[in-house]
Amino acid sequence: MNPRNAAAGSLRQLDPSITAKRTLHFYAYALGEVSGERFAPTQSAVLDRLQTLGFPVAEQRRVVAGPAALEAFHTEIQALRSTLAFDIDGVVYKVNDLELEERLGFLSREPRWACAHKYPPEEAITLCEAIDIQVGRTGKLTPVARLRPVFVGGVTVSNATLHNEDHIASLGLTPGCTVVVRRAGDVIPEVVRVADRSGSEGRKAFVMPSVCPVCGSATIRDEEEKDTRCTGGLYCPAQMKLGIVHFASRRAMGIDGLGEKIVDLLVDEKLVNSIADLFHLTEADLTAPLLHQDETKKRVQKRMGPKAAANLIASLEKAKETTFARFIFSLGCRHVGEATALSLAQHFGTLAALEKATVEELMTVEDIGRVIAESVAAFFQEPHNQKVISALIEAGVHWPAGLTV
Repeated sequence: MNPRNAAAGSLRQLDPSITAKRTLHFYAYALGEVSGERFAPTQSAVLDRLQTLGFPVAEQRRVVAGPAALEAFHTEIQALRSTLAFDIDGVVYKVNDLELEERLGFLSREPRWACAHKYPPEEAITLCEAIDIQVGRTGKLTPVARLRPVFVGGVTVSNATLHNEDHIASLGLTPGCTVVVRRAGDVIPEVVRVADRSGSEGRKAFVMPSVCPVCGSATIRDEEEKDTRCTGGLYCPAQMKLGIVHFASRRAMGIDGLGEKIVDLLVDEKLVNSIADLFHLTEADLTAPLLHQDETKKRVQKRMGPKAAANLIASLEKAKETTFARFIFSLGCRHVGEATALSLAQHFGTLAALEKATVEELMTVEDIGRVIAESVAAFFQEPHNQKVISALIEAGVHWPAGLTV
C-alpha cells in the first residue's frame, strides 16, 4: 500500500468513523497563513514552537551552513531512512530566515527558498516468475514481468513493465531469473537488471507472440518504435472503445452524440461488440434499463433518455452515407491520417482495389513509404478486419462512386 494514497483515501472517507480507525499520524512541517504578530523569526524556531505547543514534529531536522554540511546531513538521513516511522524519498533544504524567504518569493509555483534533494530509488531482489503480454487501447503489446511479491519503496510490487522485446533482450531476462527491481521516480515498478540467471537454465529467450493474445489477429513489429502491435484494430476487444471513438469522430464518420461516455456504456452494456454493431442499434436498445443497477438509486436507471436515443439513431443513419476517404480514415489503421486516407482513396478508387493492394503497390502512392505501406497492407489483409469491413458495408455504409473527398 502506498502511504500517500492510503492517507488521501482515508481523509476522503464520507464516514469519519472509518477515518478514525485508520490510525493516521500527522507531522507539522510549516505554517500556513499567519496574521498579526510573527509566529517566529526562522523556520527552525517555527518547528520548535510548534513542538512546544504539542504538535508532532520530525526530530530529524537541523540548521546547517554551506554545501558540505547539507551533503553530510543528506547522507546521515539516508543511513537512517529504513528505520524512520514514515517513508521519505529525499531531504528538503529551506532558507531558515523567514524575512529572507519572503524576499526570495516564488518562481512560477516553485519556491526560490526551498529545494528537494532526492535519494536514489530503493531496490529489492526478487524472482521473475513469468512474462505476460498486455494489449493496450492502441493495440500495442507490452510485456510485463510477473514478480514474486516484494516490498520496495513503500509498496508491494508484483508486476513491472518491460516495455518491448528489445528491452528484454538488453536485460538478458527470461522467466526464472532473479532480478533487481525498483520504483522509477519512486512510482513506476521497473526491472533494473538480472542478478542471477541460474534459475532460468533451459528456458528459451523471450519472443513476442506472432498473434494477439486477446483476439488472435496477426501482430506486426514497428521497427522504428521497436513496438509490436495487434493488426486487428477493428476486431480486438482491447482496442474496441478507442476505435469506436475514432470511428465516430467529426473528421471520420461524424456521428453526433457518440462520445467516450456513451461508447463506454455501449461496450460495457454489451450492446456493441464491433464497430458494425453501431448500425444495428435501436431506440429500444438504448432506452432499456442498465444491466447493472446501482442499488443506492431509488429509480431504475436507463441506458439513455428517449430524446438522446432518438438523436443518436438519427445520427447513425445519416452517417451511413460518407466518402471513400472518410471511410478509410475512420477505420483507424495505424499511420493513416486524413491526408493519407485521401491519397489512398484517390489512387485506388474502390475498396476492393485497396484491400488487394500489395506493399509495393501501396508504395507507389504519393507520400507513402514502406512503414505506412506495410501497416496498411497488414490491416486490410487481416481476416478479422475484413469481416468487420464487410459487416459495415452490409449494414448500409456506402459512398457515391468516384466521390473520394
